[in-house]
Amino acid sequence: MDTAYFKDKVVIVTGASSGIGLASAKVFGSYGARVVMASRSLDRMLELAPQVSSDPDKVLCVKTDVSVEADCRNLVEETVAKFGGIDILVNNAGVSMRAMFKDLDLKVIHTLMDVNFWGTVYCTKYALPWLLRSKGSVVGIVSIAGYTALPARTGYSSSKYAIRGFLDTLRIEHLKDGLNVLVFAPGYTSSMVRRNALTADGSAQGETPLDESRLMSAEDVAVKLAKALYHRRSQVSLSFLGKLTIFAHRRFPRFTDRMTYRYIAREPNSPFK
Repeated sequence: MDTAYFKDKVVIVTGASSGIGLASAKVFGSYGARVVMASRSLDRMLELAPQVSSDPDKVLCVKTDVSVEADCRNLVEETVAKFGGIDILVNNAGVSMRAMFKDLDLKVIHTLMDVNFWGTVYCTKYALPWLLRSKGSVVGIVSIAGYTALPARTGYSSSKYAIRGFLDTLRIEHLKDGLNVLVFAPGYTSSMVRRNALTADGSAQGETPLDESRLMSAEDVAVKLAKALYHRRSQVSLSFLGKLTIFAHRRFPRFTDRMTYRYIAREPNSPFK
């Protein structure tokens, strides 16, 4: 990969204050891109911005709640006002959950769809004219849960399936326009997403059921994301387990359901043991 490809490209990253979003912002910044960091935590982004680029003119921090359409429109407007266009949009902001559907307050699913799905739709809608002009790339960070369902994560899987369907459709609509549409599934990555995952009543889980030290690092994911964008890929699944699960789900769906149940049931304090 020639990292010079990213020099001076304008890259928006949502959910940029931590995890994959922050790591991606740093990677793009190190490659010379002009980076727009978007999240609800403006103070934290301003604190982290010097780590993204030593040139303050190449980093823009925009307070954005992606579940709010007006915030997403403002994000694009501020980006274009400062940098004159958009080359890459990384829809990374997201929230997870962990609870059985029978126990779930429906507000949890509303929250996940608002952030994960509608956040992707809103940002893409307002960035699209600029991405078409630059023949750029739009990315949706999904998950294996966007290809094969994960129990106790009905809202999460639903939102990720919806993102994949939306972006796959967008790709076909703009097949002749030079727009690159990437559905990117990292697999289990060390981040705050499981600690912040919502429980049945909508409160944060507060702890992770996994050994985070054994998971792929956000930095590794960010480098692989940049490589996928450089090659203008349309579908990427990073982990061997993820690739195997997707293949098995397509060929042996009932077997995969049973294996998924057993795998997730092994998690500490699994809600469906």
